[in-house]
Amino acid sequence: MGKFNLLLKNLKICSVGAGYVGVPTMAVFADYCPDVEFNVVDINKEKIDKWNSDDLSKLPIYEPGLDDIINKVRGKNLFFSTEIENNIRKSQIIFISVNTPSVVTGKFENSSDLSNFKKCAEFIAKCSESDKIIVEKSTVPVKSADILKKIFKTIKPDLKFQILSNPEFLAEGSAIDNLRFPDRVLIGSDKDTSSIFARDLLVNVYKNWIPKQKIITTNLYSSELSKLVSNAFLAQRISSINSISALCEVTGADISEIAKAVGADSRIGGKYLKSSIGFGGSCLKKDLLNLIYLSNYYGLKEVADYWLGVLKINQFQSKRFINKILKCFNGNVNNKHINILGWAFKQNTDDSRDSPSIAIAAHLITKGAILNIHDVKVSKFNIISDLSSFWKNKGFCSEKVSEFLDRITFKKTNDIDTFNNSSAIVILTEWKEYKVLNFNKIYAVMSKPSFIFDGRKILNKSKLKSIGYKCFEIGKN
Repeated sequence: MGKFNLLLKNLKICSVGAGYVGVPTMAVFADYCPDVEFNVVDINKEKIDKWNSDDLSKLPIYEPGLDDIINKVRGKNLFFSTEIENNIRKSQIIFISVNTPSVVTGKFENSSDLSNFKKCAEFIAKCSESDKIIVEKSTVPVKSADILKKIFKTIKPDLKFQILSNPEFLAEGSAIDNLRFPDRVLIGSDKDTSSIFARDLLVNVYKNWIPKQKIITTNLYSSELSKLVSNAFLAQRISSINSISALCEVTGADISEIAKAVGADSRIGGKYLKSSIGFGGSCLKKDLLNLIYLSNYYGLKEVADYWLGVLKINQFQSKRFINKILKCFNGNVNNKHINILGWAFKQNTDDSRDSPSIAIAAHLITKGAILNIHDVKVSKFNIISDLSSFWKNKGFCSEKVSEFLDRITFKKTNDIDTFNNSSAIVILTEWKEYKVLNFNKIYAVMSKPSFIFDGRKILNKSKLKSIGYKCFEIGKN
């Protein structure tokens, strides 16, 4: 143990990638490990400049509590830099925290795009002048460690690179708490002496604040696959409750009561049983697709079909919500003014990657609706970018995309005029700010009948109905 304490006092750790994974992870590390130097590096100078900005409101990502930690440790033992080569050379442990999106077309469709991952490994190898511990922090498919080993052996055969898998289990919006009080920390390694030493060194970094019993060690492949399986199980729970919400609506059952009753079973538990418009974000869909691809790759068609069903239910839930809106307008929303409240895929984040809001809003606009879109944290620029990419991927030409975008406004919800002549309010993110809107005043300026479609089940429908609204709530007749 004394050997590890001595090492920790002289340790330098680098994360390549200054995004949703690398920065929160290194920030919390720095907070609990004051004797260790942490460096976050990225090729994007604009992003690094923002991480170094004195204005904490302009940090590149929004995550509750992150700004406080950045303010506390930045410049002390946490540093942000574009000097990637220098920081790789001086660090003993290097985290690979780059983006690994899904391949969208071609022979390897739905697999993980490891191009950034591989380029990062190649650059690390070329820069390294001493032995390194390389940590897979990016979400990667099982056996990605073998890719790293081959790259390092080819480029720097005289150096020793110990590969560890340390997947993140972060939920955006609560990432800081997830890092401070995790259910578990998972570290995978090979079983030779050098690998065990590297693993134990990382274990001792975590032991600065994580109880030893919460640190699970496995082989490399188990660790890599555990990340995909964990997210697949979470996606499965969401799709399961959403599939039942459709049944509730036609039978008179209430999905909230069903979830409470089912979740009270200790064998099942109550988490991830809140029905809504479907899951989004960068992880669940991507990891599901990866698991489906791997299952097909290894000839396990039945396994692939099972997980594909989870994904199809998620798509079905969003389409069902769109159809409910259209049905209330007898299929015609042409020139109807509709207020979209919420764009992020969940509250407490500014991340809108794969948000259900994108497809729902895009469909309404293509049907002729005029939308006012609001989100508490997602910028106008990102909303426009999300929609533009969606329509272009659907084959619409640039002129048509511009025509669609002209049907969008961005007004604040605290301005009652925002809702003038609006026919409907559609809630797509569970921001608490939407719960306290003055729905009496809003109703007075809306067209009649006035609809509210609560895709997140956050409003008091009885109160809204007493005002005069016609309400739709997922999972309730």
